[in-house]
Amino acid sequence: MSVKIYHNPRCSKSRTTLKLLQEKGIEPEIILYLETPPSTDEIKRILSQLGLEPKKLIRFNEAIAKELAIKASDDKSESDWIKLMSQNPKLIERPIVVKGDKAVIGRPPENIDSLV
Repeated sequence: MSVKIYHNPRCSKSRTTLKLLQEKGIEPEIILYLETPPSTDEIKRILSQLGLEPKKLIRFNEAIAKELAIKASDDKSESDWIKLMSQNPKLIERPIVVKGDKAVIGRPPENIDSLV
């Protein structure tokens, strides 16, 4: 079964997670999500695989969140949060590893052990 990682090479947790996958003999499909932002449908699927609501996937401490003046306490619809992530992929928590119909966030990187 194939494994995907939504990866940001500038992020140490993302690099460590990728290295852990490779040490386990897994060469995942690497999705550079900042270069190729996921569609709203893709984000919906990932959220379902993670079992999370959209706000739980947003990095509210990122500079872009401050620029957009968004906060976890904001009252937006799920589709508004998803659209915001698709348009501003830096907001998406990273890395995300997907295998089959399951996904985990690699924070800490050892979270992948439950998936692979």
